[in-house]
Amino acid sequence: MSIKNLFIVTALIVSFQQLTAQRNFNEYNRLGVTGGLTFFDINTSDLTTKKGQGFTAGFTTRGSFRNNFDLVYGINFTQSNIEIGASDLIESRNLEYSILAAQINLLASYNIIEHHLSLEFGPILNVNGKMKLDEKAYEDYIVDGYTTVTAQDIEDISSFNFRLMGGITGGLKSFRLGAHYQYGLTNMLNNLNDKDISEIEDIKGNSSTFIISAVLYF
Repeated sequence: MSIKNLFIVTALIVSFQQLTAQRNFNEYNRLGVTGGLTFFDINTSDLTTKKGQGFTAGFTTRGSFRNNFDLVYGINFTQSNIEIGASDLIESRNLEYSILAAQINLLASYNIIEHHLSLEFGPILNVNGKMKLDEKAYEDYIVDGYTTVTAQDIEDISSFNFRLMGGITGGLKSFRLGAHYQYGLTNMLNNLNDKDISEIEDIKGNSSTFIISAVLYF
């Protein structure tokens, strides 16, 4: 799925939600922009990783659904950073990688205090590019735990991943702060198993992301 298709899908979801929200005058629908910090890691026993800080920004819509529940739809763009251990014949170091991605989320939001405090949970479709090595000077370093796998070899990770997110948001009608956790349900390193890379046969890794964010509603 391309970025263009992500926009189209999100626009359709938002339009549908706006139409359904108009059925009842007691219902509401609000559009907003969101941004925040991400703390990303990969849960794996096949690589030596260190959590990195990145950012996220995007668009969201919140609408009443039923009883104490809202539905939250959105599209976000993220840059996630991570460090992975590697070495040459002289030194060992943590190499920095970055991942650009777009996400579509569909969350159920339980209102503890309507308009002010909610618990949120639901699935996310994550579409990302390569796990890009920031400094090409280190692309021939050997990844920790291997004898021939280089830092460049592990860049081409899986592009499509599903995640599950849960968290809490609170604040005013027009402004909220949030804390969420995303866990990858799929193996984001699986694409490496399909490559002709010496020593790599069954590498596994699931994304782990903590997000601190703010939302401004219009």
